[in-house]
Amino acid sequence: MLRWLVVGGGAREHAIALALRRAQAEVVVASPNANPGLDRAAVARARLPTDAVEKIVAFARSERVGAAFVGPEGPLAAGLGDALRAADVPTVGPDRDSARLESSKAFCRELLARHRVDGQPRFTVLRTEEEVDAAVAAFAGPFVVKPSGLTAGKGVWVQGSDFAGPRDGASYAKSLLVQGAPVLLEEKLEGEEFSQMAFVTDDGIAPMPAVQDFKRALEGDRGTNTGGMGSYSQRDHLLPFLSTSDRDRALRILEGSVAALRAEGLAYRGVLYGGFMLTADGPRLLEWNVRFGDPEGINALTLYEEGNFSDLALGVANGHLERNLVRFRRRATVVRYLVPPGYGARAEAGGTLEIDEPKVEAEGVHVLYGSVEAVGPATVRLGTGRGVALVGEASAVHEAGERVESALAHVRGHFYVRHDIGTQADLTRRWEHMRQLLRPGAPPSPLPLSVAPPEAPPSSAGPPEQLSG
Repeated sequence: MLRWLVVGGGAREHAIALALRRAQAEVVVASPNANPGLDRAAVARARLPTDAVEKIVAFARSERVGAAFVGPEGPLAAGLGDALRAADVPTVGPDRDSARLESSKAFCRELLARHRVDGQPRFTVLRTEEEVDAAVAAFAGPFVVKPSGLTAGKGVWVQGSDFAGPRDGASYAKSLLVQGAPVLLEEKLEGEEFSQMAFVTDDGIAPMPAVQDFKRALEGDRGTNTGGMGSYSQRDHLLPFLSTSDRDRALRILEGSVAALRAEGLAYRGVLYGGFMLTADGPRLLEWNVRFGDPEGINALTLYEEGNFSDLALGVANGHLERNLVRFRRRATVVRYLVPPGYGARAEAGGTLEIDEPKVEAEGVHVLYGSVEAVGPATVRLGTGRGVALVGEASAVHEAGERVESALAHVRGHFYVRHDIGTQADLTRRWEHMRQLLRPGAPPSPLPLSVAPPEAPPSSAGPPEQLSG
């Protein structure tokens, strides 16, 4: 029986551990918090910061693990993948140099520009405060300000949402540059965001189901950016607004990015996750992430067929892709995070949740634990991050969302959740938004309520007449 080290303490890592356990593997965990879900799944555990590279490697040696799966981006950027491989522990997760796809947005954009990878927005990399005003003045149209380094999904400011005009954006960029790291200005793209993840090895890539994430804290996509309030995936592994052709274009951008790394002598073994914007001109790359998305990875891992995940992951860690093991069930999923009130701005930590897990599971919903600590058999205390993920599965997205909504009746406490994730009304709104981008002024054509939503409308690559409601 293979013993795996899982690094990280969130609901994403809980999902990874459960997928490995379903494949009859043993799991040991290195996490900074006492996650009750991970503690139940693990045969051994160490309370360690995820960037404590030497201590995690020592723990891996003491537990004689056969392989490792690194959940968050921070330890990969700190070189944990390099250190584990040096200790003869095959690892799912890239080395420090390849992890710069996420840890340095400047490196990523400049790499892809050098190799003419398709799907990039207009961008400018700023390295000094003196460059800001001229760059902003030359940037026609609304723009986005991005710190180059890791921001846990919360550092990006978008004109019209996080700041009003160019002067405010310039001030924010200057405030970031004072901290000593580059800043990017990128054109603001209009469309619908989606996430496309894939396993990447020396042998190529294997895509996972497409997922849509909900970054904004409040319903209707209002409020501040967060690490992600929830997500959904569709039964056909597309999305209501995402066609097969547009998904394939996103995958070609992924393949081109991996080829760009290889052209510069960098290998990649792990999960690569692209945040894309589907525009009227097709998919555009917002960012690369060098690990499972959180929450998007929960959707994918929920759908992975029983029994083979350990073998698949070990192959990825060793640089070989067993394509026959890449098996995702044809079902829809909805994830909603239960978070402390004020999450995304000033979270009110310390509240408790009472969760009747048997009754939640009876609704067809799984419970995954994140930033919480156990204070009783069915009670957890919330921290400042995302506390508990409820994951519904059904034939169609809206049905999975309804299951999560029903399961909320079995959770008591002071928390916040976005009730609109995975609802028919939200799916229809996004469908119609994309449709209006392709056919401005067309009369509304709502997404029909059905067991499985219809094939998505094509982008401008196809004639408007092919659109259907």
